[in-house]
Amino acid sequence: MYSLLNTINTPDDLRHLERKQLPQLADELRQFLIESVSKTGGHLSSNLGTVELTVALHYVFNTPHDRLVWDVGHQTYAHKILTGRREAMNRLRMAGGISGFPKRDESPYDAFGTGHSSTSISAALGMAMAARMEGSDRRAAAIIGDGAMTGGMAFEALNNAGAMNANLLVILNDNDMSISSPVGALNNYLAKLMSGRFYTAMRRGGEKVLGVVPPMLEFAKRTEEHVKGMVIPGTLFEEFGFNYIGPIDGHDLDVLVTTLNNIRNLDGPQFLHVVTQKGRGYAQAEEDSVLYHGVGKFDPAHGVVAKEAAKPSYTEIFGAWLCDMAEQDERLVGITPAMCEGSGMVEFAQKFPQRYFDVGIAEQHALTFAAGLACEGLKPVVAIYSTFLQRAYDQLIHDIAIQNLPVMLAIDRGGLVGADGATHAGSFDLSYLRCIPNMTVMAPSDENECRQMLATAFYLDTPSAVRYPRGCGPGVAPRREMQALPIGRGELRRLGEKVAILAFGSMLAPTLGAAQQLNATVANMRFVKPLDEELVLSLAREHDLLVTVEENTVQGGAGSAVAECLQRCGVAIPLLQLGLPDVFLEQGDPAQMLAGCGLDARGIADSIIGMYEI
Repeated sequence: MYSLLNTINTPDDLRHLERKQLPQLADELRQFLIESVSKTGGHLSSNLGTVELTVALHYVFNTPHDRLVWDVGHQTYAHKILTGRREAMNRLRMAGGISGFPKRDESPYDAFGTGHSSTSISAALGMAMAARMEGSDRRAAAIIGDGAMTGGMAFEALNNAGAMNANLLVILNDNDMSISSPVGALNNYLAKLMSGRFYTAMRRGGEKVLGVVPPMLEFAKRTEEHVKGMVIPGTLFEEFGFNYIGPIDGHDLDVLVTTLNNIRNLDGPQFLHVVTQKGRGYAQAEEDSVLYHGVGKFDPAHGVVAKEAAKPSYTEIFGAWLCDMAEQDERLVGITPAMCEGSGMVEFAQKFPQRYFDVGIAEQHALTFAAGLACEGLKPVVAIYSTFLQRAYDQLIHDIAIQNLPVMLAIDRGGLVGADGATHAGSFDLSYLRCIPNMTVMAPSDENECRQMLATAFYLDTPSAVRYPRGCGPGVAPRREMQALPIGRGELRRLGEKVAILAFGSMLAPTLGAAQQLNATVANMRFVKPLDEELVLSLAREHDLLVTVEENTVQGGAGSAVAECLQRCGVAIPLLQLGLPDVFLEQGDPAQMLAGCGLDARGIADSIIGMYEI
């Protein structure tokens, strides 16, 4: 069969197709996605679910003049393919290749960069208001997944958009049937009807006529709301000031194109509810959309084959510890902002359902909710990615630290994260955590130390954080018994001469490799706050050069804590601070990225030799 997809290099090419050709294009696009992601890895389920929606949006809207803002961003592979990046998909999420998320400097069709959720409506509203101020006919549409609608920022934006009466379209991609009931022909018919000019004109005309008789107008509005509420779940969004349309079948291109064409000609805030299926068109992904949410390379004919890991990841270490500690202490409660699987909490949720709380994509709420639990004598453990903790910084300070509440943060993905790139890297947590009073901050160097630090943090009656990297450690088997470490105490791991290297967390292993070459002393610092100042000063007295190494930005990080200690104590010694550079690092292989930052054994040794002739 003649390939339509190979003829589409820009959305202009797409818009020259006949409507009857669109289903064939969608089928080809879906097959291309399966084949492409099987070779590179990436997000699959969510992208298979948005194929028809993406085709319809670019068919109806004049992109890039009209702005499409995607939320979270992991549903944009079809968008990338249709906007000139089909050939670049073979380098998806690789160094030098294209990002797995929208990026403004990658394509003019990527109107807004995103990797975190619930930002699309705010950004699209800003674009819509800018178009109004410019007197432009440019349209703005936010495409937001149902999970992202659990984020408070999305509702803040909805509230603001309704008050501004902006020409904004919000498309709810309801892909878990979490809001709507199953879609049928009646709902599709109603959506077409209510997005049409006749219905809109009739409603506005009726308001003008009935406006001279206020009680009749109020009665008419209440009647309309009651009738619509019986057949569609749109009352909430109508209350925000949006014209609600839907739900419609997100895989029916005829319905999508007709409805979007109608909506594009409407003024004011519009809300389109689209129901899609994650993993659509690939049986394995339809059956297990969670497994196929993010995948590595796989054989499309057989699907993803689970492999036994040679050693447990840090995430798995945390999950096992959480269950063990919950057995010992009934005060423990576990909290996640919609990352149960990613944070290793599945077993805990099954064993302790009454003590497990998934609060949705709402990091701010997660921390303050934990603070409330702590006020009542419980011991909350919040499992959260480093990059997502950034979103709840005020709550950490205002609601937890100021009140000195015993909330424990289990911070996953500390440091670089490889293919997910800059939006998901945990590059800043040591810097933004150590400056908060009452906080205890730990960074384990191996799997066993991680388990012991988790116990140490839990036993504290003050705010605490254990920060560990993505993936596996060096392979140190964790001991089952949990003994608290002495607070603020590091340990010497190697005795050498002239140079002392202070390693924080994941950097201990490459530091030991470098020290072997240099005959340097190595300290496993363990604690970022409180810092083991006694150990720092002792090493400063006995060596000619101190070196700090951390998988965190150098600015304000653990090395800065050492510098502050030396300055405060009046100790003058050369200090070399190694860590992540002052740039946003793009996607790539994690080991190669660390080597590029000079944070492998060779890079650490070369940096020291460059500063101090040994």
